[in-house]
Amino acid sequence: RGQRDDAPTSSGFVAVACGPRHSVALSGDGTVVTWGTNVDGERNDAPTSSGFVAIDCGERHSVALHGDGTVVTWGQQTCDQRADAPTGGGFVAIACGAFHSVALNNDGT
Repeated sequence: RGQRDDAPTSSGFVAVACGPRHSVALSGDGTVVTWGTNVDGERNDAPTSSGFVAIDCGERHSVALHGDGTVVTWGQQTCDQRADAPTGGGFVAIACGAFHSVALNNDGT
């Protein structure tokens, strides 16, 4: 329900990630597009700026890596998926599990 009928119809995407009930796409200009359910802010809380270089989805949360090395999270918070998000910059990679996210810093930590 909602995962297919509200998918974006535009083109120019460079990455896509899927959670069980929502999806996220990254456009060539670095904007984030979401679709699917929005029970926990999976869609409405997504970043609206551009400059993102990577995205990923968990069960009901998502994470995006900005070109400046900062990390943005949105969606469900019941298991501290977002409260423990890394702060500061210098991050070069991100990934989501069902109820957690990780980020790799440029120093390998």
